[in-house]
Amino acid sequence: MTAVSCLTRALRSLTFSQPALLSSQAVAQARLGAQLPGTAVPCRGFLTTASLEQNKTLWKQREKYTIRPIGMKKTGGRDYTGRIRTQGIGGGHKQKYRMIDFQRLRYEADRQAAPFEEKVVQVRYDPCRSADIALVAGGNRKRWIIATESMQPGDILKTSGVIGRMAVSANEGDAYPLGALPVGTLVNNLEIQPGKGSEYIRAAGTSGVLLRKVNGTAIIQLPSKQQVQVLETCMVTVGRVSNIDHNKRIIGKAGRNRWLGIRPSSGLWQRKGGWAGRKIKPLPPMKSYVNLPSISAS
Repeated sequence: MTAVSCLTRALRSLTFSQPALLSSQAVAQARLGAQLPGTAVPCRGFLTTASLEQNKTLWKQREKYTIRPIGMKKTGGRDYTGRIRTQGIGGGHKQKYRMIDFQRLRYEADRQAAPFEEKVVQVRYDPCRSADIALVAGGNRKRWIIATESMQPGDILKTSGVIGRMAVSANEGDAYPLGALPVGTLVNNLEIQPGKGSEYIRAAGTSGVLLRKVNGTAIIQLPSKQQVQVLETCMVTVGRVSNIDHNKRIIGKAGRNRWLGIRPSSGLWQRKGGWAGRKIKPLPPMKSYVNLPSISAS
């Protein structure tokens, strides 16, 4: 009887306040750590399926060039904090990125006198852009470039950075400075700074026109009919970008947009009024990139 009473007294003395005390101590320590510099404090979890390191898209920061496809992490329109920055993005088929060399004049300095020749090995579809891409090989390296309209495997492409006294008769896919091409040439992959790489006219089926050359500069008409002025040493590719029927594709069903990573916006159909009609506006003034600081070719 005495043992039973002792056991009952011991059980009554037990309380559940100790875990609460421990939790309050943990909260106090966390608050103290937040005030002290150099102390790690656990942050809130992100509402994404990918981790913080994956959302930083490290594949974009890759410096060493490779022709191998690089795995990509889906962001769903979210930035590194996990918040949606771009609406209408989500899901989609898995994609792999292929590094495109937008700087055609990338070779040794002692070979600038003669055109550098490369052979087209393969022309294929690229899931990350509207235009097709081509794998070219020359010397001791291979690289991916934007394919032109009629580019086929086995073609020989020439690349030169020399501006001669006479205009060259370039074939489609060749890359030359603007100053070396005749006026009226269809061009694509336009540089706005020498040595920086092409930034304009890279979408499928687009092409620009070399209008005129004035005092060491060249004026090009973009696909939007706007005119830009750049130095004549800027490199361009002759011809038109491949996949000219890209704007004629038929989606067919909502599921194909989901394959492409496009989320539906709204199911509400609204009739457009007269404000949605065509507006005839004058073209913007010519934009000049002549006085920009020069970029040395790597």
